Amino acid sequence: MQRPPVGAHPDCVTARPDTDGPAPDETGPLLARATVGAVEAADGYAGGVYLRSGTDGLLRLAVLVGLPGRLFRPWWRMQVNRPYPVAEAYRTGRSVHLPDAESTMRLFPQLMAGLPYAFGSLYEPLTAGRERFGVLMVLRTATPGTPVGPADRERLRAAAGSLAAELARLTAAGAPVVWDGDPVCVDPPDRAEGAPETADRLPQALLSLDRLGRVGYASAATDALLGAEAAGLRGRVLWEALPWLGHPAHEDNFRAVYMSGEPMGFLANRPSGEWFSVDLYPGPGGVSVLLAAANAPAYAPGSVLRPGAGLGSPADRASALYRPVAMAIALTEAVTARQVSAVVTEELLPAFGGRQLAIYLLSERHLHLAWETGFPRGFLNRFDGVALDVRLPGVETLTSGRPIFFESMQHLAAAYPGIPMDTDVGARAFLPLIASGRPVGSCILGFDAPRGFSPEERTVLTALAGLIAQALERAQRYDNESALARGLQSALLPARLPVLEQVDTVGRYLPGTQGMDIGGDWYDVVETGPGMLALAIGDVQGHGVAAAATMGQLRSAVRAFALSGNSPQEVVSGTNRLLIGLDPGQFASCCYVLLDAASGRALAVRAGHPQPLLRGPDGLTEVLDLPGGVVLGVDAQAAYPVTELTMEPGAVLALYTDGLVEQPGTDIDVGVERLRAALAAAHPVPLTDTADRLISEAGQAADRPDDIALLLAARTRERGGGGAR
Repeated sequence: MQRPPVGAHPDCVTARPDTDGPAPDETGPLLARATVGAVEAADGYAGGVYLRSGTDGLLRLAVLVGLPGRLFRPWWRMQVNRPYPVAEAYRTGRSVHLPDAESTMRLFPQLMAGLPYAFGSLYEPLTAGRERFGVLMVLRTATPGTPVGPADRERLRAAAGSLAAELARLTAAGAPVVWDGDPVCVDPPDRAEGAPETADRLPQALLSLDRLGRVGYASAATDALLGAEAAGLRGRVLWEALPWLGHPAHEDNFRAVYMSGEPMGFLANRPSGEWFSVDLYPGPGGVSVLLAAANAPAYAPGSVLRPGAGLGSPADRASALYRPVAMAIALTEAVTARQVSAVVTEELLPAFGGRQLAIYLLSERHLHLAWETGFPRGFLNRFDGVALDVRLPGVETLTSGRPIFFESMQHLAAAYPGIPMDTDVGARAFLPLIASGRPVGSCILGFDAPRGFSPEERTVLTALAGLIAQALERAQRYDNESALARGLQSALLPARLPVLEQVDTVGRYLPGTQGMDIGGDWYDVVETGPGMLALAIGDVQGHGVAAAATMGQLRSAVRAFALSGNSPQEVVSGTNRLLIGLDPGQFASCCYVLLDAASGRALAVRAGHPQPLLRGPDGLTEVLDLPGGVVLGVDAQAAYPVTELTMEPGAVLALYTDGLVEQPGTDIDVGVERLRAALAAAHPVPLTDTADRLISEAGQAADRPDDIALLLAARTRERGGGGAR
């Protein structure tokens, strides 16, 4: 689905739920009607629908009901791997119900850092079969201490199910449901609100806003108070008609009244220098705004709207700081340098209105570009690898330890004559990344237009640079240790597999994505004699160096027992006794198959390991039912029965560890069946391609807790087959 054409509203497309709206197909009106219905069903005051986008891992807000789009622009995009309830519902396919601020703070502190108001929220995944379209969201008044009732849950689940079915119908009709534009902002159901005649007698200006921030009524005093600005107020969004009310310092107040339903008040400064008190009184159908002339506050010399002025009121400080707080929380969850850079891009740029970001890391007294976004393609390449004695602002901010701010590109050019410039309009902030006195790198924050940096902004940016530096230093240490651990893991696996004329073998290994520790999954192929091949795979309990060491010992033991001419049963029994002697309390699963390449006769032994798969030459694929013994390391007297199999030419045997078929919250049999179907569908392709297909889906999971090992063996129909890892 394409983005609908932009209508009169500059922040998002506007539509009514009972009209066709501006969308070029039926998806927009469908989403609007469904969202309005869900809001009514769950007794909410606002809601929305997030849909998957054309960018992998990114959800976009497609419909927003009952809230002004501009105030919630930071939440128009949602990465599916972020710790937000929308992403959680999409990833897991489970409902998320948050009745109040306390439950939200406990489960999703990053959401509360950005929206620190008292509200309840419900999130229902939009799924049809295995198809995931997005998430239906409803916002409503908080119910502290009272969980969401079963009736509300069921009504919202039914609304989501109905919408998902409609989206599945559209997909089946050839209209893939993908959203890559701005959201459609929809009026909630009509809630009539009359303006009393007595409002015209007040000396203050009284304005009435609907749920989208549009002015529906302006009292008689408005003309006298605002003069020419009062003309044409009706029907326009307040902060567009009166831009001085749309400053980011005031947005948090408007967000608060729309989200929490609690009155708010603040002082605002008109460009002419006049000060106004602004009082906001929310209700079910919108917000009443009371404007009155006020004296300039003594605590805020100048204006919060002018560069260099202070953030005087507590509300102003909250507005300026809550996004950095959200970034600080997100940085604690970032593990790799790339994740840290992504968090800085997603949180720091929107917080300060930036458009460009570059992060350089220090290595051997040179700065190397680690991350950039927003700059012209290739522009920063010339600065990659610069030494610390080069006169560049990105270098000098690190060597001096002081941030450098340029309110315009002309100021930058004057301070550094001859420096290459990507544009002649904008502003730049150069921040040193220093962690506990140790230089880490530098950060460049770019803006499209000239701007000043108030003392508070400079302080916040400098403090955030320290947090970024600490996160990057931690991430670099993680990356280095992880690379070392992965290297150790690879060294313990076979560098190459033996090659036989009548058998192809392929092995694959993927480490887990959670944590740095290496795992204990392993595989091996041993040529035990002329035309005889031993296939082995195993999984040692746990992760880390201990598990890897045990894995290395087990692999060596299996190889030694196999090369000594032992039977499959003796190989597994001997390895079991060895493990008990080496490390009582450590245990492992294993599957061992001795294959005669010429005849296809195979003898298999299983010790607590997942059942192998066998695909016949005709593509028929089955889960073998091998009797087995207990896992290795438990019982020195354990028996391990042997099962005889026959592999016809063209048959494929698949041995794997449980990480390939286990998913949190899903029965392992479901994963085994999925793997069986994938192996059947992969026929006929080269064995390497089959291995890649089987492992690719599991490898794409962002939160895969376990390692994966896969070993395939295929009898070739013709002579001349080769092996590859």
